[in-house]
Amino acid sequence: MISYYKTINGRISEIENYEPGCWVNCIAPEDDEVQHLLEFFKIPPELMRSALDEEESSHIDSEEGTTLIIIDVPVVEKVNKNITYSTMPIGIMITDKNVVTVALHENTVLSEFSEGVVKNVITAYKTHFVLHIMLRMATKYLQYLKQIDKINNRIERELRRSAQNQELHQLLDIEKSLVYFSSSLKADELTLEKIMRGRYIKLYDEDQDLLEDVLIEIKQAVDMAAIHLNILTGTMDVFASIISNNLNVIMKIQASLTLLVSVPTVISGFYGMNIVTGLPADKVWWFPVVLSGVLMVIMYFILKRKGMF
Repeated sequence: MISYYKTINGRISEIENYEPGCWVNCIAPEDDEVQHLLEFFKIPPELMRSALDEEESSHIDSEEGTTLIIIDVPVVEKVNKNITYSTMPIGIMITDKNVVTVALHENTVLSEFSEGVVKNVITAYKTHFVLHIMLRMATKYLQYLKQIDKINNRIERELRRSAQNQELHQLLDIEKSLVYFSSSLKADELTLEKIMRGRYIKLYDEDQDLLEDVLIEIKQAVDMAAIHLNILTGTMDVFASIISNNLNVIMKIQASLTLLVSVPTVISGFYGMNIVTGLPADKVWWFPVVLSGVLMVIMYFILKRKGMF
């Protein structure tokens, strides 16, 4: 679907038809819509293929007067009552008169612009508009990283009470999300550094300050993702050690109980065999019971001193 937006009275609003200086937003385009973009905006097919590649990594490229910027934006999904975080690429193409964004799925970064949530952004100022998209992308990363930290703390509290497979699976999902965030953020950082050199996009004085703000946000998000990933890795290692230690304790107690239970079995076995003679008090029925009880008490204290209980 192709939509057109333009800044009107300081706010981005949707317009019915194309105008010079408007923002062209294309979400999950059909083949005829892709062909329309290629012909109307004279976009090289190679750049469009890169923009529509779901596995494309963040980079910047220029061809025939059109500049393509691929950035990885964070997305959040709810799967089986669990919240999962991942990333997806969006293509930002800067033509002679417009900014064209292409994405295979809806995402909150572009939705906030199309819904008019982000104010004081002028679509006709192409570099200014693109940098604001990147700034919103970096802000979303920081927002989702804070949410991941809260989820991680909640799961850790639950694991302290009892280690369940569900919580461990959630930790694995969080670790996967942080790995995605970390790799995507580093690629976005490299793309921003290329933009800062001014070889692909013409930067004005006010754009330099905005680009520096975006880089600061991205670097902060990279550091946060790395810190959270290290903490999560250490937390999973600690809980793995705790689970292993608890299993050892259980196995040790089971072995000790087996030894205690084997005492009356051995005593009754000796007294129950007719071929064994000369046992003390072999005619008194209660003597084996008392002897078994005494030996079990002695063995219990010995095992307890050895730390088996």
